[in-house]
Amino acid sequence: MSGESVLVTGGAGFIGANLCRRLCEDPDIAEVRVLDDLSSGSLSNLDGLPVRVHRGSILDTDALDAATAGCSHIVHLAAVPSVPRSIVDPVRSHEANATGTLRVLEAARRHGGLHVSLASSSSVYGSNPAIPKSEDLQARPMSPYAVSKLAAEQYAVAYAECYQLPVLPFRFFNVFGPLQAAGHAYAAVVPAFVSAALAGKPLQVFGDGHQTRDFTFVGTVVEVLRAAVVGSVTAGPTNLAFGTRTSLLTVIELLEAELGRKLTVDHLEPRVGDVRDSQASSSQVQSLFPDVDAVPLKDGLHQTVEWFRTL
Repeated sequence: MSGESVLVTGGAGFIGANLCRRLCEDPDIAEVRVLDDLSSGSLSNLDGLPVRVHRGSILDTDALDAATAGCSHIVHLAAVPSVPRSIVDPVRSHEANATGTLRVLEAARRHGGLHVSLASSSSVYGSNPAIPKSEDLQARPMSPYAVSKLAAEQYAVAYAECYQLPVLPFRFFNVFGPLQAAGHAYAAVVPAFVSAALAGKPLQVFGDGHQTRDFTFVGTVVEVLRAAVVGSVTAGPTNLAFGTRTSLLTVIELLEAELGRKLTVDHLEPRVGDVRDSQASSSQVQSLFPDVDAVPLKDGLHQTVEWFRTL
């Protein structure tokens, strides 16, 4: 696919900027573009990268068309993340995540049927108690965020059926790593833990800490996304995680081992909309991307701590 151009929506954000860095290293990718309204991302995340930045919203058709024209692939990562944020402002989550995805798919269709990889979420499984979570399980979303992500991925599936649009929706599971912000009320758990630990503050755990997650290092995620682009891989909704199941208390223990000291933990009331346990079935992603090896949680935490030390 030499000479191809890839648009990353939300490319100035955490996952997007990591992906842009990886795409810029790939000899098969001729051009990397970014569309981002900078509502949560930062241009500083793209410092030194030869990317073409379009500042604008995925809800703006003109901005989308300008960024998409001449592209062959879209990796759609732009979103308003966070379950708690969606509970406070469900309309904003829906407009960005569901309506925004619909507009991206329409842009892909207008510009010649571009290949679209997009970010859904493990939150779509919601209250379904089955472990591990396989892609054929019934979705039981527990929050407006989860509903908006389910709508986004199902729009992609429908566009594949109705318009033969080549798509690949990924269900992300607790992605963490460098560039992930910690300094806000809706920060993800790993950056929140690392930031607090390095600052000598108590780590806040909502609930007993025995809830489990399938933590996935951002380096693993971008390797899969890159392979999806280069191979123009298409499929139905696919878990982007590798079948690990780690409690928050275990993450704290690993962080203590990394830092060489005991950490203080404050237990708070459980949050509405939070899933108790999450673990992916990884058979589908491993079948589609057999050459990708997942970075172990311990190694990913080390890289994350090292990045936070540079701030």
